[in-house]
Amino acid sequence: MEGDGQTKSVTWLELSVSCDSEAVEPVSELLARYGYNGGVAIEPPIIPGEDGPEYQYDPARPVTVRTYLALDDSAEETRTRIEQGLWLLGMIRPVGPLQVRRIEEEDWANAWKQYYTIQRIGAHIVIVPSWLDYQPLPDDLIVRLDPGMAFGTGLHPTTQLCLIELERHVTPGMHVLDLGCGSGILSIAAARLGATQVLALDTDPIAVEATGANAALNGVADRIIAAEGSLGRGASFGHWLRPDAGSNGEAPPLLPASLPDDALPPFDLIVANIIARVLVAVAPDFAVALRPGGLLISSGIIADREPDVVAAYAAVGLEAVSRRQDGDWVALVHRKL
Repeated sequence: MEGDGQTKSVTWLELSVSCDSEAVEPVSELLARYGYNGGVAIEPPIIPGEDGPEYQYDPARPVTVRTYLALDDSAEETRTRIEQGLWLLGMIRPVGPLQVRRIEEEDWANAWKQYYTIQRIGAHIVIVPSWLDYQPLPDDLIVRLDPGMAFGTGLHPTTQLCLIELERHVTPGMHVLDLGCGSGILSIAAARLGATQVLALDTDPIAVEATGANAALNGVADRIIAAEGSLGRGASFGHWLRPDAGSNGEAPPLLPASLPDDALPPFDLIVANIIARVLVAVAPDFAVALRPGGLLISSGIIADREPDVVAAYAAVGLEAVSRRQDGDWVALVHRKL
């Protein structure tokens, strides 16, 4: 208790909502507006494999979106605001009721871990939560991960789509930008696949910290520069999940001024797993930051928003290379002409 030299522990509320895939983006934005540090976990339903880490994404079942609140004097009012927002969203798409669970401070670090599993993605990439044991096969490329409060666990289809495309396109010696790095999972995969230098940017300081810690965990900290910020127009969005983000004002500098020279453009490859409205806004900056012939891998795109992204890329001279889809989520690969 205060006054006797002890620190009072914090109780947390875990808030979770089930919704269909087309409601994931607005539900995530709503929870990010109120959740701790804007942190949101998106957990698609999976069908576990009979052996090992393999599993399938089940598009017929609802997605769970989860965030956390500190249990303080404002928690009840915040919970009411969230419930009101969910009710409004439920008038448009299927959205389940808000589920609430209390978590004590001492259980905080483990609260998220029960939702993660070992996952094999693509031909060789295996995502291993840092607290689980796994005996790798000879050709496995292991990415060990402790996401904490950062976005990016490898469970979401958009992350998996990006990992598959990174495995196809990263070659040794590449200079890579990971925009919206979250936990650092894509940065680490790029480094493990042979990228010499990876710039990992995120507007959330929690994500920057998590990326640095996970890079060290995987032995690639010397090849990943994690920094707070965004690319060009992306900086005007602040935390990219917040509903009030974005600006129509003059575009800011292409990259944060504090970056070292070896982290600056041009990039051989950019991977951006964010949301469609940010991808559209940043399209001109992608074109500037890529070298001629450089590749852009983008995801976080609901299929209904794909035409907007495709049109924005075409307008700035980015040529379509390939497309990959998992359920309602799309990943695109483009090349700078």
